Amino acid sequence: MADYGDEPHVLAVDDNLVDRKMIEALLKNSSCKVTTAENGMRALEYLGIRDDQPGESSASATTSKVNLIITDYCMPGMTGFELLKKVKGSSILKEVPVVIVSSENVPTRINKCLAEGAQMFMLKPLKASDVKKLRCHLMNCRT
Repeated sequence: MADYGDEPHVLAVDDNLVDRKMIEALLKNSSCKVTTAENGMRALEYLGIRDDQPGESSASATTSKVNLIITDYCMPGMTGFELLKKVKGSSILKEVPVVIVSSENVPTRINKCLAEGAQMFMLKPLKASDVKKLRCHLMNCRT
């Protein structure tokens, strides 16, 4: 197991409380620090991206602490796909890996997310083995 010094910090975004708690528990069991957000707007606030300034971030100190964003695809207000596009469109955040999760296996949706820069697309419910895959990605992606 790679030595991180610090635990990798994951931002988990899901509008469903049960799913959010399950993702949080799985990640914490894998020695990750977890911050949760109940929707895309809250995630952007946490990351310091304001909607009125597309692509620009006001809180670079916070963003550098997030090693991975895992987001649900289907959420009211802002989908995981829209969140992905905002993250990848930000000069400060574009290097942060984004993983999309969904309960629906829709190949066109999966391909669309991967084409926009998603690191992975996983089906719900997430399992411990999925989190192990995520952890491998985290170790490969960290500089």
